[in-house]
Amino acid sequence: METNRWGNSRHGYGIISIFLHWFMALGLIGLYFLGDYMVELDYYHPWYHDSLSLHKAIGILLAVFWLVRIGWTFLQTQPADLNAEHVWQNRFAHLAHVALYSLILLMIITGYLISTAKGEGISVFGWFEIPALLADNADRGELAGEIHEISTKLFMLLVIAHAAAALLHHFYYKDKTLLRMLRIQKT
Repeated sequence: METNRWGNSRHGYGIISIFLHWFMALGLIGLYFLGDYMVELDYYHPWYHDSLSLHKAIGILLAVFWLVRIGWTFLQTQPADLNAEHVWQNRFAHLAHVALYSLILLMIITGYLISTAKGEGISVFGWFEIPALLADNADRGELAGEIHEISTKLFMLLVIAHAAAALLHHFYYKDKTLLRMLRIQKT
């Protein structure tokens, strides 16, 4: 029997889920470090404006991929929990995934509010522009900036915990939790 390599099965993740996971992970971690770097730049630094534009454009593209990933997750079979005897771990893992998705949404919304606080849209590599839907408001931009900073730090802490849990499963429990997100499992 041939396996559908594109979609998920009860045994593991398909190509699309694996791609979306790693693409978004690398993109979001990269955006975190770019954001951390650019906030330290002086306004007159030659790369200040370019890094800001790059951060916004990549953020918008990752927001689109986030929507695709949410849709794909709801349309797909979810692989079975590998450690049925560890109910509390499975519940915690599901809560951690909900928290990761929620923090990404919060970062998207606050990033948009920061970027449009002066009433200007967001250019995405000159391909198209996301309009500013709200009137300019510096206070909204400041508050969104504070929430954005806190949510990105919480996100990175959760990413570290997520990676540590995957390594714990791989090296201590010796199960296929990590392998399911690295390669397609045979049924």
